[in-house]
Amino acid sequence: MSQPLHDPPLGESDTRAKLITPGIHARGWTEDFIRREETAGAIELVNDVARRRSRGIVDYTLRLNVAGGSQPVAVALIEAKAESLPPGHGLDQAKGYARCKRMNVPFVFSSNGHMFVEFDRFTGLTSAAKPLSDFPTPAEIQARYEKGMGFELQAEAARPLLTPYDGGESVRRYYQDAAIRAVFEKVAKAEKTGQSKRALLTLATGSGKTFIAVQLLKRIADAGQLGRALFVCDRDELRTQGLAALQNVFGNEAAEISTGNPQLNARVVVATYQTLDVDQEGDEASFLLKHYPENYFTHIIIDECHRSAWGTWSTVLTRNPNAVQVGLTATPRELDLGDDCSVEAKRDMQITADNVKYFGEPVYNYSITQGMEDGYLALCKIQKGRVNLDNTGITIADIIARNPTDARTGRAITVNELQALYEKNTFEKKVLLPDRVQAMCADLFNYLCATGTNGFPEQKTIIFCARDSHADDVAIEMNNLYARWCAANGRPPLDAFAFKCTSAHGKDDLKSLKGQARSHFVATTVDLLTTGVDVPALRNVVFFRYITSPIVFYQMVGRGTRIDPATGKLMFHLYDYTNATDLFGSRFVTKPPAPDPGGGNTGPTPPPPPLVRVTGFNVVVNDAGVMILAEVDGVEMPITIQTYKQQLAQRLLVQVANISDFRHLWILPSDRRELFGKLPDAGRSPMLIQQLEHKQDYDLYDVLAEIGYGLDPRTRTQRAEAFQYKHAGWLSGLPKTSADVLEAIVGQFAIAGTDGIENRSIFEISDVKKAAGPKGPIDALRAVGKPVDVLMDTKARLFSA
Repeated sequence: MSQPLHDPPLGESDTRAKLITPGIHARGWTEDFIRREETAGAIELVNDVARRRSRGIVDYTLRLNVAGGSQPVAVALIEAKAESLPPGHGLDQAKGYARCKRMNVPFVFSSNGHMFVEFDRFTGLTSAAKPLSDFPTPAEIQARYEKGMGFELQAEAARPLLTPYDGGESVRRYYQDAAIRAVFEKVAKAEKTGQSKRALLTLATGSGKTFIAVQLLKRIADAGQLGRALFVCDRDELRTQGLAALQNVFGNEAAEISTGNPQLNARVVVATYQTLDVDQEGDEASFLLKHYPENYFTHIIIDECHRSAWGTWSTVLTRNPNAVQVGLTATPRELDLGDDCSVEAKRDMQITADNVKYFGEPVYNYSITQGMEDGYLALCKIQKGRVNLDNTGITIADIIARNPTDARTGRAITVNELQALYEKNTFEKKVLLPDRVQAMCADLFNYLCATGTNGFPEQKTIIFCARDSHADDVAIEMNNLYARWCAANGRPPLDAFAFKCTSAHGKDDLKSLKGQARSHFVATTVDLLTTGVDVPALRNVVFFRYITSPIVFYQMVGRGTRIDPATGKLMFHLYDYTNATDLFGSRFVTKPPAPDPGGGNTGPTPPPPPLVRVTGFNVVVNDAGVMILAEVDGVEMPITIQTYKQQLAQRLLVQVANISDFRHLWILPSDRRELFGKLPDAGRSPMLIQQLEHKQDYDLYDVLAEIGYGLDPRTRTQRAEAFQYKHAGWLSGLPKTSADVLEAIVGQFAIAGTDGIENRSIFEISDVKKAAGPKGPIDALRAVGKPVDVLMDTKARLFSA
């Protein structure tokens, strides 16, 4: 029999605890079938300083405990709605798919504690509302899961799914578990159907792809299905990281291949393409062919598989067609081959360069915006600047009028030479403009001072430049600016403030960039630092270079996304002077490189074309505004603050229809936390608006009430004062000591907002204790009623003031 609504109706937290949990317990979903997946906690900006909120979002997943296995398998997500809302509130088909994909579960349930609605990813259908007493049992869900997946959980192919994590479940994050399950499910389906056992995972830089690779192999090994595994990458640093992680789990069974030792006794081998001799054209894949017969490896994991293009490394895969093959990348490459390509070239490129063509669509995707929303990746604040010359372009006449010279020799450049080199808006690569370099560096240096601790510019920074000589010029100018700043501020300069770090120069300084806190702050580079180099303390990624490749761009941005607990880094700035951030959300499509038309040169190397240097331009860097990286209709893109506010208002109104309900919800901490978890960026959005619109004197209640309901906002002080005069009659009817205590508590709101009035130590604050006198604050409130009820009533009056 259905129960009547409570009076007043329960909020989300109480609905879950008092109605939904007992209801599904009665259907067999006891606590050992339920897991609460909590994220790290969103990162918010307070006075341009990032801090982590104490709690993240909690997702309630339903899991199957299968006989013969010790690892439960997540199959459903259950969402609670306030008791007064429809059971399927906010759950349409698009949102159902999104929730399923994020957790990698086929079912999403939504309930108000009385009825429930279900979204089924297998069918794409959303059910009509049903009584909670009809909620499907674990056995029913298992049968539907197995039918939809095409395999039984007790089948041999599914054994890795039921094998526990090395170190227990506390070592993994929810999306890592989702990714690992997605691979195991794909492989189990492939075993059943006889298809190739390939899977592609796309996860943002910094989200732990190496951890996923290690746990995949370990659980496969513990399930008794690992023969010999190959972990292959294309950078020495990636190899070193991978080897250390694998040896931590496999011990001596994991080993590194070298040219002198194929490590035939190892169970897991780690190699680069160069070591295997499969990074060359022609018949040079000798090391692989010599030491490893066909189908030697049962499992192959390819790290950063998007980078492995254009070579002949497909040999690694084609010689092991029976192996489970897993590709890991942040930027899955698709290939546009066109018509002018041989059959053989197309075949190899589709294997090595077109990740989606070879592996299939990613079985799981974890985007940079999702990582930021969950609090696992550093918050990204985008500052855009535009150089006047870049907007207008400069003409040959503009350059000739300023007497250009060859930067290498100092000789004058002729009009004919310039015409052979120059195209409008390509001057960034072909023309040296010292005035442009100086203006851009000065603008950036001012930002470093403005955002640095105590106004100091020493922040770990990477500047992506157009060419090697451009990186030289930028490093010199940044050092000059730093020297002048130190002299003006009476500070001794620290060593190596700015330095060039390219493939030809400065690679030895990488360790100092990563590990030295008092030197090597600003690295200028072209593309050496785009991947394979982790600098967790990096605070700034800067684009002085025009970028056309979305893959290169995302890899560059990925240098800044890692959180660094050692230095307290929770956010990074992305300074965009070239509209590079327009590439957010672009497809990762590339074309193969053009063939060498000469078939190889045998004569002397011709001299390089002149490098044009010209001065005398008036260069101005205009502030193009602050942008926020967000997800719009499933696509990552920078958006304006106004657009972000509109998104926030729409999401807020879906959850809370009017100001009265919003006010009632706000005074309940648990319901307020639930609401924050459903706002953009896991509730970080109101803090961002508060920061970017300089509303630090306003409580988040007023920030949201203005955005969503058009409420005229009050500062914290104004709201505290309004409480005193609007409720003077109520206060005067209370015992004086009780009224004094409540006024002192409201005074804490004026200082710290909602957090201040809900401070667990509120009764220990000196002003509150002083107002209470010898009786103490709690006894003073007891003279009016239950202290918790008195405080709740006071909050309701405060937010209605």
